[in-house]
Amino acid sequence: MTVTLADVAARAQVSPATVSRVLNGNYPVAASTRERVLRAVDELDYVLNGPASALAAATSDLVGILVNDIADPFFGIMASAIQAEIGGPGGRAGGERLAVVCNTGGSPERELTYLTLLQRQRAAAVVLTGGAVESAPHAAAVTAKLRKLSEAGTRVVLCGRPPAPDTQAIALTFDNRGGARALTAHLIGLGHRRLGYIAGPEERTTTRHRLEGHRAALAAAGIEEDAGRTVYGRYDRRSGYEATLELLRRDPSLTAIVAANDSVALGACAALRESGLSIPGDVSVAGFDDLPFSIDAVPSLTTVRLPLAEAGARAGRIAMGREEPPPGGIASVRGELMVRGSTGVPRG
Repeated sequence: MTVTLADVAARAQVSPATVSRVLNGNYPVAASTRERVLRAVDELDYVLNGPASALAAATSDLVGILVNDIADPFFGIMASAIQAEIGGPGGRAGGERLAVVCNTGGSPERELTYLTLLQRQRAAAVVLTGGAVESAPHAAAVTAKLRKLSEAGTRVVLCGRPPAPDTQAIALTFDNRGGARALTAHLIGLGHRRLGYIAGPEERTTTRHRLEGHRAALAAAGIEEDAGRTVYGRYDRRSGYEATLELLRRDPSLTAIVAANDSVALGACAALRESGLSIPGDVSVAGFDDLPFSIDAVPSLTTVRLPLAEAGARAGRIAMGREEPPPGGIASVRGELMVRGSTGVPRG
């Protein structure tokens, strides 16, 4: 026999309207009453009609988390922290919400498709992680999607992504420029003047911002940038390996390599070792993000630590309405320079 809302109300000794308020989380209810209702829900194994409830309410219990690559620790750490904040009071069926991780694979088309699907499902919140694609048509399409989501009652939070003007999205941005500038300035301070740079995909905002920080440090030190010392590639180990071999081919006199992230830096280290070069004796290597494996690399990586878990958790709380958005809807998250064994004073 199907358990109804009235059955739950009778078991909890409250009105059906009170049960509805508790399950929908849209009206203040005394803590003792809420606990009694939720206990009755568990005892009777009551299952809310999700689709019907979503139609009746402004939003559903669904929360979408968009990532570029869930296998990349950069995104995995943020997604895990966001999801940990998704549950709790405020949703239906015991106060929990369903987090769905949407892996775009770096595809702009797939990103738009997921946003459309989440809009159709009346998602309670959507969190977009990582950098954006630098394409005017795509940016306009994303802006339109985010605006529609917000207008429908969906909370939209950008975590590690530049702000989206003309939308109501809250942005927790990473200071990639500042971190990259500090990293390159550290190498210059050690005496390096011939630095190679392995950048990420050209179309990504993160790539541009980190490269701008690197160039700013070179300019501040009066070092003329050599375009031949910059190679673009993916944010993965293989890209770092191949790019390093290319940099060495172009300029064997390099004394330092700055990598777009820690995974790229690991590939760079492998290529240097296979080329008979020591780290940091012959060539210093620096990464970015301070992913979990960075400190265990041999030698341990000098990098910029981004508080990925903390930023993800904050994004999750804002998405759930449990933390106030930052003033103006934008907050800059700064990184911390972590100096370790992979960088040193150049020889000669």
